[in-house]
Amino acid sequence: MSLRITVETTSLDGTHITTVYERGLARLIHHEIDHPDGLLYTARMRTGVVPIPVEEYRQTNTATGRAWAYEQ
Repeated sequence: MSLRITVETTSLDGTHITTVYERGLARLIHHEIDHPDGLLYTARMRTGVVPIPVEEYRQTNTATGRAWAYEQ
């Protein structure tokens, strides 16, 4: 999934809207856009990559003392 995504939508009155999302929000939006196509986030993971457990995702990394962050 992307760390940046541009989404084009149409409002109820027909106005076209372009919104750019970045980092965590970009991944969340991309994830939600995948649902109508029946895709789960694991479908986009690289081969051999293991999902991060929720407990680890929410907590501070004990090795670095910092919160978990996206790779650059």
